Amino acid sequence: PHGQRCFCSLRTHIDLMRRAARRCRGVPTTCQRQPGKLTPSNKKEKLARADGDPPGHGRVQLRYKTGLTGEQYVTAQGWRNATLVRCPHHPGGGCSLARHGTYPRKTPAGVRIARWYCPESHTTFSLLPDCLAARLPGTLAELEEAVATAERSPSVAAAAGRLRASRSEPPGAMRWLRRRIDRVRRALSAVRGLMPERFAGCPPTILAFRDRLGTDAALVWLRELASPQLASLPTPLGYAHHTAAPGHPVLPSQQPMGHDPPRPDP
Repeated sequence: PHGQRCFCSLRTHIDLMRRAARRCRGVPTTCQRQPGKLTPSNKKEKLARADGDPPGHGRVQLRYKTGLTGEQYVTAQGWRNATLVRCPHHPGGGCSLARHGTYPRKTPAGVRIARWYCPESHTTFSLLPDCLAARLPGTLAELEEAVATAERSPSVAAAAGRLRASRSEPPGAMRWLRRRIDRVRRALSAVRGLMPERFAGCPPTILAFRDRLGTDAALVWLRELASPQLASLPTPLGYAHHTAAPGHPVLPSQQPMGHDPPRPDP
């Protein structure tokens, strides 16, 4: 028994020394590893496989002016008509810009986004039609109506109950709606700052912007009006995931890329 205790103590000591050595090398120990959890050593690699591009490659969204609603875009398969005449990184030519297939979005059902790839700048460009929200599922019209419903309702809870009663429990429905309200108001505030002469004194709400613009499709109109600044405007109206500092536009990330090499267009 005494020899067995000594042997166990020695094994414990060796195990502790191995764990200390692993920590010094930055390698997680067995007890620190969790199934499915990304560690620093493999995080970039796994994210790259999920996005379909090697680590470090840029992904940029560009505006695709179609004049179509979400349903019309899907019915007409508008992604087939998308064209990118020149590479935004090489406007004078000289690069090998080529079409890079399409990737799907969950909603509207059947929608796909056309994309191009510039191997010289290691950048993928996707053309997002005006009808779709950036980095949120669905169309700008659906998003706008949800926020307008909240603004007309006595409370967010009441609006969430009307919009999501059959899809989620009240807490989840309220989170869903608040997330959209916050993002839309942040985008409207940014537009007001870019165009103070047009939107001075206009609260960052859908109802106020609808009244100022004289339309029930305020977000689609604003994407047209602010088209030169879309790269620095926050989502879901613009393409910048985070608001850029003045004078420092951000090249925004697009939605997940899907398979690479791309699948043929359906």
